[in-house]
Amino acid sequence: MSDHTPDIAPSGRPLRLGTRASDLATSQSGWVADQLRALGHEVELVHVQTEGDRSSAPLTQIGGTGVFVSALREALQEGHIDFAVHSLKDLPVGEEAGLVVAAVPEREDPRDVLISRDRLTLQDLPEGAVIGTGSPRRAVQLQAAAPQTTVTGLRGNVGRRIGKVTDGTLDAIVLAAAGLRRLGRIDEASEVLEPSVMLPAPGQGALAVECRYDDRRTTRLLAQLDHAPTREAVTAERSLLGALEAGCSAPVGALATREGDELVLEAVVGTGTGTAAGTGEDTTSGTGGDTASGTGGDTASGAGILRHTVRGQTAVDVGHEMAQHFLKHLAPHGGSPFKTPAAQHSGA
Repeated sequence: MSDHTPDIAPSGRPLRLGTRASDLATSQSGWVADQLRALGHEVELVHVQTEGDRSSAPLTQIGGTGVFVSALREALQEGHIDFAVHSLKDLPVGEEAGLVVAAVPEREDPRDVLISRDRLTLQDLPEGAVIGTGSPRRAVQLQAAAPQTTVTGLRGNVGRRIGKVTDGTLDAIVLAAAGLRRLGRIDEASEVLEPSVMLPAPGQGALAVECRYDDRRTTRLLAQLDHAPTREAVTAERSLLGALEAGCSAPVGALATREGDELVLEAVVGTGTGTAAGTGEDTTSGTGGDTASGTGGDTASGAGILRHTVRGQTAVDVGHEMAQHFLKHLAPHGGSPFKTPAAQHSGA
């Protein structure tokens, strides 16, 4: 939260906070509401159902993770709610006319975790073990890190996904640590996957608090929740996504951290294999291959990924430099290999 607290008097009615109705979404929105209540503002939660909640189809078939955002934005534009809380990793990169992200609160743990039967680690999973994920980003990195396993598609809320492990349907699943922490279920994780093994989605673990651009009072009020280091980091990560013209469901992982006077961005992209987990196919087997991490940033991989590290001063420049590095390898003749109809629909 910012150290500077503007003098903003509460209005005559509660602020209407739009949120999806899932346990995770209401937990995230409830946390934001509590921060505002602590500043003396009344807040009420308004549940909004999105296309992503109504459909059980793979995200890549219904428009990427942006489908979790559109209904909330529509409710904002029409004045049914005053502001909305999104998981930042679900927010399309392109700006939405008339809306502004007024606050990016301090980030929760950005890493992924493994939940497995018998609490096995990723490396201890046996040959042929089946791991569930709906994320092409996770799928390609799993194939590089654990080629002995098979990856299959997975949708549903956190409880339903964990249930696939406890009932024996799957050997393991991968989830975001932030969601489990917010739900008080982090103890169910068998292993925290470090960024050297699994880079998170751009913006993972962070929230975006969005309101109407012309609602200056609400914009100023929400700005009190902004955390400058988090906003800088996610700006670098999302600048990479935007420069790649990739949707939020593309096989792209990124994590930015500040080291002294340098902003360090680590990123990984899938090179065309291992993305079936998000496409509706039943399974995709690990392809094998060793991944050799390079200290200068480049990673050579036989498992369908490229990994790189960039250091710089400004978030946007670091993200764009990273994108140019990947595009030089993936699309040497121009264009973007990620710009698909689904990517365009999800805000690329």
